[in-house]
Amino acid sequence: MTAGDHDVGEADRRFRVWMRANLDLAAARFGLKVTGEPVFGWRDRSVAAVATLAGPAAGGPNGGRWLRVVSEQLQWAHGRAWTGNADAGVLHGLPKPHVLDAHEWAEGDWRRQRAEVMTLLPGSPCSPTDVAAGPLDPDNGWWKGLGSALHRLAATPTDRVAIDQEKVDRRVRAAYGEEADVRIHRWETVHGDLHWANLLTPLGIVDWELWGRGPVGTDAATLHCYSLTVPDLARRVRDEFPVLDTPDGRRAQLYVAARLLHRIGLGDHPRLADPLRNHVRALLR
Repeated sequence: MTAGDHDVGEADRRFRVWMRANLDLAAARFGLKVTGEPVFGWRDRSVAAVATLAGPAAGGPNGGRWLRVVSEQLQWAHGRAWTGNADAGVLHGLPKPHVLDAHEWAEGDWRRQRAEVMTLLPGSPCSPTDVAAGPLDPDNGWWKGLGSALHRLAATPTDRVAIDQEKVDRRVRAAYGEEADVRIHRWETVHGDLHWANLLTPLGIVDWELWGRGPVGTDAATLHCYSLTVPDLARRVRDEFPVLDTPDGRRAQLYVAARLLHRIGLGDHPRLADPLRNHVRALLR
């Protein structure tokens, strides 16, 4: 390890300690006590944990909560992704948490924090990582429930935009060359980040920051691409979501793959790199 690596590692450790302190600060603000092991999000931009109501109500049947704090540089601390979880309160009949309260504060002139306290869903993540960490075998009822939830979501009107044609063009051309063209013909309301760490068993769908209008088939395409490291699981996703074998579904997969190739280029999901590139070659053929 070089001195530079050590400095980066120490900075990351200190940032996590600071984020953990922010979680306790948010808990106090909402009258909660952090009781679960903190879970850090993508590149430590968020931290979350199970929390319980402080005081006499702590032992009651509704004492459990999910507490999350996200931290952003000021230029990013606004817009649809910043308030997506709270905005998703308009979505009904879905197996998702609901934001009960939110609070924001500034950290000097360099960052802004947003804390959200949510209902606590039963169950646990299907995978500890976005990419399937190994064989997964949800039962038939789980798959049926997921399909029904995504169908209901897709038909829900919203003014929020998760993905537009300009974003598709930018990602596709960066991944496949300036001449690449993936023209989207149909749109629906999508979760926008449907990977295995955002799915629970029993069925629950979490992390609604990015939801809004996007290409038809985006959620199925996202789950399929995150399943490519486990071929049997990828086949199950294709079987459950026939849209993937339609022109709309193939366009959605090309966009999702381009987005993930960008993330892989930044150092994320190294196990997914080869399976995803092989999948893209098959789609382009």
